[in-house]
Amino acid sequence: MQLRTIGILLLGAMALPAPGAAQTTPTPSAIVRTVLAATKLPIVIDAPLHFKAVSVALQPGEKSSLSAGDGILYQMSGSTEVSLDGETKTLNVGEGQFIAGGTTAALTAGTGAPSTFLHFLLVSAADLGLPAETPPAAVKELYRTVQPILDLKPGSYDLNLTRVTFPAQMPSNPPHHRSGAALYFIISGNGANTVDGKTETRGPGSLIYEPHTLVHQWGNPGNEPLVFLAFNINPEGVAAVLPEAPAKKP
Repeated sequence: MQLRTIGILLLGAMALPAPGAAQTTPTPSAIVRTVLAATKLPIVIDAPLHFKAVSVALQPGEKSSLSAGDGILYQMSGSTEVSLDGETKTLNVGEGQFIAGGTTAALTAGTGAPSTFLHFLLVSAADLGLPAETPPAAVKELYRTVQPILDLKPGSYDLNLTRVTFPAQMPSNPPHHRSGAALYFIISGNGANTVDGKTETRGPGSLIYEPHTLVHQWGNPGNEPLVFLAFNINPEGVAAVLPEAPAKKP
C-alpha cells in the first residue's frame, strides 16, 4: 500500500507544469534567405548602370521575346516557358531565372492561366527606356533609379535575386548598409523600414531602393511573415549586407 501511494504521488508531480517553463519566451524564428538566380559580372564600370523593374503579363499560350541588359525573371502567377541558348525551362510560381544581356529568350505563357512575372534589370542609361519584352506582352514599368548606381568599382560583382522571409514579430535588425546596392519588392506582409531614425510601413507591391551609402533597418512587427525579393549587386566575395560602423567618440 505504501509503494502504491508513492507511485501516485510521483505521477502527480510529473503532471504538474514546471514553473520556469511556463514563463519561457519562445526564441524568434530565424530570417530565411533563398537565392533564386545568380550570376557573376566580370566588369560593371564600362557605363553607368541603373536598376529597373517591370511587371509582365501574358495570356494563356501567348508568345513573346525578351532582349535587354542583364536581368532576372521572377514568376508571380501561372507559368512561363523560357527558351534560351537551346535550352527550355518552365518557370513556376516563386522561381527565378537569370537572362544575360545581349541574348534573346523566347517566352511562352502556360495554357492553364495567364502568366505574370517580374523582370528586374541592370541596364545602362542608354538602354533604360528601351522595352525588354515584345508584344503581345503587357508590360508595366514599376521602378527605375533616377541616378546611376554609385560606388561600383573595378572587379567582379555578384548579381542575384534573393527571397527573404522575416518571421512574425521579428524585431528590427541592427543598422546596416549594402556593399553594392539592392532593389526590394514586397511580396506579402508588412515590414518596418527605418531610415535616419524614421520608420515607415512597407506593404505588398512596395519597391524600395537601397544604395550603398544608405544606413537602414528592417523588422516585422506584424502577425504574418514578411516576404520580399532583393535584387542585389555587390562585389564578389563581399557580404551583401555590411554592419554600420559605430560612431567614433570625440
